[in-house]
Amino acid sequence: MSPPDSSASGRSGSYRWVVCALLFFATTINYIDRQILALIKPILDEQLHWTNEQFGYTNAFFQLSYAVSLLFFGWFVDRFGTRIGYAVSIAAWSLAAIGHALVGSIGGFYAARTALGLGEGGNFPSAIKAVALWFPRKERALATAIFNAGTNAGAIVAPLLVPAIALSLGWHWAFVFAGIAGFLWLLLWLPFYNVPEKIRSLQAAELAHIRSDHEDTSRDGEKISWRGLLGYRQTWSFVVAKALTDPVWWFFLTWLPDFFKQTRHLDIKQSGYMLATIYGLATVLSVFGGWLVGFMVKAGWSVTRARKTGMLIFACGVLPIVFVKNVGDWPAVLLIGLACAAHQAWSANLFSTASDLFPKRALASVVGLGGMAGSGLGFCFPILAGQLLDRFKAQDNITGGYAVLFAGCAGAYLLAFFLQHLLAPKFEMVELRAE
Repeated sequence: MSPPDSSASGRSGSYRWVVCALLFFATTINYIDRQILALIKPILDEQLHWTNEQFGYTNAFFQLSYAVSLLFFGWFVDRFGTRIGYAVSIAAWSLAAIGHALVGSIGGFYAARTALGLGEGGNFPSAIKAVALWFPRKERALATAIFNAGTNAGAIVAPLLVPAIALSLGWHWAFVFAGIAGFLWLLLWLPFYNVPEKIRSLQAAELAHIRSDHEDTSRDGEKISWRGLLGYRQTWSFVVAKALTDPVWWFFLTWLPDFFKQTRHLDIKQSGYMLATIYGLATVLSVFGGWLVGFMVKAGWSVTRARKTGMLIFACGVLPIVFVKNVGDWPAVLLIGLACAAHQAWSANLFSTASDLFPKRALASVVGLGGMAGSGLGFCFPILAGQLLDRFKAQDNITGGYAVLFAGCAGAYLLAFFLQHLLAPKFEMVELRAE
């Protein structure tokens, strides 16, 4: 996987882009695991006879455990490094994915989703710190956009593969294969990845390129507590933005298959192609969003101006989703695809703001705190969504319920942008005080 600016990057080597590819595939597997339950919901509806609220609780338990896991892995990755942190996380979530195949009750799925959330919390703290270690600041938005596109790739692959596996072999096997994929990834990660200074085959030119920001690493071993980090407005700028926008993405992942079934009367096979199209659009457009900000920085814009301009554009890109209920099936796919792409471009740049603001020694902890906040509200949102949809369904107007939810999603990003700007008017490195 090569960066667009081949003239500069080609001379300095490409090992870092192979690292980025590994992060992409890990994130892809991660999001396949998350998608499976939503995709097999029509099958489980007939077996478990659960309500929308009960289905919401399965996702809420995942979010709650994921929030705790993010906080833990943020500390764990800063303490033991990205190589070990990522390996522990993906091994744990792969075991949890396979564990889903052993349950057959609503309570069993509550437990399985809790275990999956506890394992998955290492993905983004590890990946964001790996990007900070392997890429100079001018390339981080693009690198983050590329690996973060794995969320879309997983969402593309899942609706194409999971229904076929579930209908031919049984839904249990979809979870088993996803868990096996995680363990296969580990066979590449452990022998291949390390910090740049420990990779013997890394070219000197590429190492110099990675270090080109001249960042101060003299205090990299210094301990930074969560309490200390929460004393900075810049930490809260990341935390608040994650809290307001992460639940929207979880809503898309969790409820879109049901949206097409309940409002468009499309079964799992028919909606699978639409879901794949949505996340295909999101993949392409979100990578462009990461490239756009990097292009503006290379054109002479300050990091602050480029990042904020891009994030404002992406926040506005979600707004057209309010018209979904008024259009046909494929126009709805395009509007949802645009919203998903805008979210992913927003998310990639939001992650990059953490590395703009904080030194590498605190980065995973900051990302963990932000992810915990996003999952904390993500715990409440699926329960409220399920209750709302049950209420509108009882009135034979479930389309109206989805219209309310989409409207709330549309406004979340502009609110997040405004609050983030108040808390961090400039994206400049914070000088952390010694504790």
